[in-house]
Amino acid sequence: MSATSTTQVQPTKANIGVYTNPAHELWVAEAEPSLEEVTKAENLKEGEVVLAVKSTGICGSDIHFWHAGCIGPMIVTDTHILGHESAGTILAVHPSVTSLSPGDRVAIEPNIPCHACEPCLTGRYNGCDRVEFLSTPPVPGLLRRYVKHPAVWCHKLPDNLTFEDGAMLEPLSVALAGMNRAGVSLGDPVVVCGAGPIGLVTLLCCRAAGAAPIVITDIDEGRLKFAKELVPNVLTHKVEFSHTPEVFAEKVVELMEGVEPAVVMECTGVESSINGAIQSVKFGGKVFVIGVGKNEMKIPFMRLSTREVDLQFQYRYANTWPKAIRLVKSGVIDLKKLVTHRFKLEEAVEAFKTASDPKTGAIKVQIHSLD
Repeated sequence: MSATSTTQVQPTKANIGVYTNPAHELWVAEAEPSLEEVTKAENLKEGEVVLAVKSTGICGSDIHFWHAGCIGPMIVTDTHILGHESAGTILAVHPSVTSLSPGDRVAIEPNIPCHACEPCLTGRYNGCDRVEFLSTPPVPGLLRRYVKHPAVWCHKLPDNLTFEDGAMLEPLSVALAGMNRAGVSLGDPVVVCGAGPIGLVTLLCCRAAGAAPIVITDIDEGRLKFAKELVPNVLTHKVEFSHTPEVFAEKVVELMEGVEPAVVMECTGVESSINGAIQSVKFGGKVFVIGVGKNEMKIPFMRLSTREVDLQFQYRYANTWPKAIRLVKSGVIDLKKLVTHRFKLEEAVEAFKTASDPKTGAIKVQIHSLD
């Protein structure tokens, strides 16, 4: 591949991206790289490719950066491009890249770790202190028409996966990382707290792992109905704000016909939900927290201690994308029903409003970019 190789289909549209800022504004405007840069492969660094982003999902963290301006220590301090659940087409590659070619369809793993620290060298690159995670301030995200990215973090899509499927591999990776560390196995009674996108993908993974019975909880009756349509044999519990952790546990165990859950996959990050999970799990069980919560919260320490409950947490994912692709390619996991709304890149503001409004019934909103 020569340094002047560019694209199979020459892009003609200007690059645009979806921005927010510390004032919590949201808008679409011109973005980098420019159209001129996109069409010149000699501008690429070693190991780098240029992509046309085709599908991007809106994550809860994107909405949080827009509405709250931060997630813990990750703060929006300037204009900032959102988005990290994406798939697209390779437009150009640096001569050093031999694994991909222009025209290849790929899912984009949205991180660039340092490859030199202990977490990186031991295969847990999600713990890299110097990682550049796209869409986490100040690193710009993937909600753009064109992006540059290291080829090593672009995973080729099988023919039977669409760009939407490719974008959904990111939330699936979150769920797979949790499943791996939580150790859910065949016949385990499991509770999934939260019927949002991550909770629903985790539900699909628990079913595929052979967990039984499975209960999913949420405060929204509509999302529980969606969960029941997705996995018909799942048991559902609508959480009331008046419920104490003890009442939560009673309801869950009652649904499971007296069986205490071995594992609770907590996908909300809400203090009351975490405490309900701790109260409900069996002696020696595990509460695995995938959800993102506030900086500090109270937990029932002595319940954890006297019941020998393991409380574990998750930060992003590592080494999950090839597995995620195999699961979707084989049909073990089907993510298509989770995409409920679709918008053009130019309609991104409306897409974000839809994704952030519970009244719309949105589960996963995807934004599509056309050349």
